[in-house]
Amino acid sequence: MQSSEGKLGRIFVLRLEDGDRIPDCIETFATDKKILMASVTLIGGIGKGQIVAGPRDSDTFPPKPMLVPLDGAHEIVGVGLIAPDENGQPSLHMHASLGRSGQAKTGCLRPGVETWTIGEAVISEIVGTSGSRLHDKKTGFELLTIEDLHASGTPKKVAKNLTAKKAPK
Repeated sequence: MQSSEGKLGRIFVLRLEDGDRIPDCIETFATDKKILMASVTLIGGIGKGQIVAGPRDSDTFPPKPMLVPLDGAHEIVGVGLIAPDENGQPSLHMHASLGRSGQAKTGCLRPGVETWTIGEAVISEIVGTSGSRLHDKKTGFELLTIEDLHASGTPKKVAKNLTAKKAPK
């Protein structure tokens, strides 16, 4: 187990519009607001897209995902975590349960889904903690990795990438 302690930072409430793509719109918002780490909750409606509902074979690595297409509007409740990727950009890992006509589907929203009519999200920023999504060769996943902190409170690897991206004065 890896762990890191942080504190609650800013809280954002978002109203997603019809057709907003998740996770893209939440990651773009996090980039604009310079959110590196946050908890995200989501409720609302999903119209189209697909989710990952497990690997085809649990013993094969890297696993081949089972992609499940959505066939019309679904209710959704989801929870996720934003953490910086290897380039220091916010990356949302969100799992959700979706329902339609008494049937439920649960999975990862990484391939992308589109809001149907409305979505509501709460982003709770976590400050003073470390972690980033790093590529794991065995699984092929971008896994959350807890790291030592840079003096600024940013993970060292991410801080290095963010510093490299600054425009010259």
